[in-house]
Amino acid sequence: MEFRAPHGCYDLEKVVGNRYHIDLKMEVEIGDAAERDDLLKSVNYLSVYEQVAEEVQLPSDILENVAWRILERIHSAFPQIVTSTIKVSKLAPPLGGKVEKVSVTLSK
Repeated sequence: MEFRAPHGCYDLEKVVGNRYHIDLKMEVEIGDAAERDDLLKSVNYLSVYEQVAEEVQLPSDILENVAWRILERIHSAFPQIVTSTIKVSKLAPPLGGKVEKVSVTLSK
């Protein structure tokens, strides 16, 4: 997932924002959802995307906070998520040189 969002410890970052890439991996206990083709017993990817998009738009000073909030929210919304790993990357961060991205990875 890719978003533009207002994160960073510099005031300008919170005004103009930056581009962020989110990689999210979930291990899910789906029971018989796959066999029965039952979306209600699985994890709705559209809903996950919408929740990630909402959390990404809430300003944070550090990427760790963004990642933590996303994991907390999706685990709360979908109890069938057993474990998850998220990688939040800030693309082209303002570090005074050419840097492709900086990333934080958290697991729950």
